[in-house]
Amino acid sequence: MNPAMEDVLDAVGPRLRALRHTRDITLAELSATTGVSESTLSRLESGQRRATLELLLHLSHAYDVPLDDLVGAPRAGDPRVHLKPIRRFGMTFIPLFRRPGGTQAFKMIIPARPEPAEPALQTHEGFEWLYVLNGTLRLVTGERDLTVTADNAAEFDTSLPHWLGSADGGAVELLVLFDMQGARAHVHADRTARAKA
Repeated sequence: MNPAMEDVLDAVGPRLRALRHTRDITLAELSATTGVSESTLSRLESGQRRATLELLLHLSHAYDVPLDDLVGAPRAGDPRVHLKPIRRFGMTFIPLFRRPGGTQAFKMIIPARPEPAEPALQTHEGFEWLYVLNGTLRLVTGERDLTVTADNAAEFDTSLPHWLGSADGGAVELLVLFDMQGARAHVHADRTARAKA
């Protein structure tokens, strides 16, 4: 076997143990979530058993991390990240990293409009942080109607009625961090919504 591959396989057990400890999960809890016995999980973490694809898929799902990250596999092939823009509500969201679960980061583009859009307030669970790269953002949150210029940031609880748009009709580019509830509300859509975008 390739020595580099052998090193990757040898590191899987300690990586799994460290991940479980970081998440503060017991072997019993992980066993209940994955359906894999505690003894098998213990042997995987101690290196007494090699991980199979089936076991790794269960763990990847339980920890909500990509399989490559779970095993620490070296990146291969094209090093470029191929971003797939998501179009919703007349705006474009570009995912900035591929880690599933937890906080999600997007570049958001609000296109220029000849006439300012009327705020369509929405609420959902979560929290949002944004940083304006270019343009002037209009942020309506609760009773506040704010203007956020380039190189400025804002954060707010998305359980308050809120809306983002251009303050002056020009295009706005911003970085947005959502927790998972906010990401689901903003960028996840059913097929019908995607077809309309």
